[in-house]
Amino acid sequence: MIVNIVLFQVGWFACVLGAARDLPWVGTGIALVVVAVHLMRAARPRQELKLIAIALVIGALWDSALMALGWIRYPSGTFLANVAPHWILAMWALFATTLNISMRWMKQRWLIAFVLGAVCGPLSYWGAGRLGAATFTDPMAAIIVLAAGWGVIMPALMWLSERFDGITPKSAEGAAA
Repeated sequence: MIVNIVLFQVGWFACVLGAARDLPWVGTGIALVVVAVHLMRAARPRQELKLIAIALVIGALWDSALMALGWIRYPSGTFLANVAPHWILAMWALFATTLNISMRWMKQRWLIAFVLGAVCGPLSYWGAGRLGAATFTDPMAAIIVLAAGWGVIMPALMWLSERFDGITPKSAEGAAA
């Protein structure tokens, strides 16, 4: 679990600092390596890859909507207008690697997932903004929108992580049910 937390933090900082320094590919590359290592260590990599892919789609839709509605802007890594930059998408894949390991304890704790999503999600964006990787057109309104969105996204991701758990070996999963 410690390795999962550390690798996530390394990937997060690489993505944010790379984007802030106009080197977004550095962070994307490091995040992809972390995701690849995660999948190589998974008991059932296909299940884990499905979870990562679903989280990536959710993240692409969410962050692209935030951009299209003008709540947030990213200085680098964007190929198409109003489409989330590649380093943000890499961070969504990276975040998904934590769902069945370091955030496993949150499964079926929907209220906790809601509260932590509503608090920690916006804090992550705020931190990225403070480091120069994002700007908010109206910071207070953006934080409220982020809190509402992440309050829904986090429990949904935890629910999905139960269905697509590639970390727990199949035999242990059946014994727990």
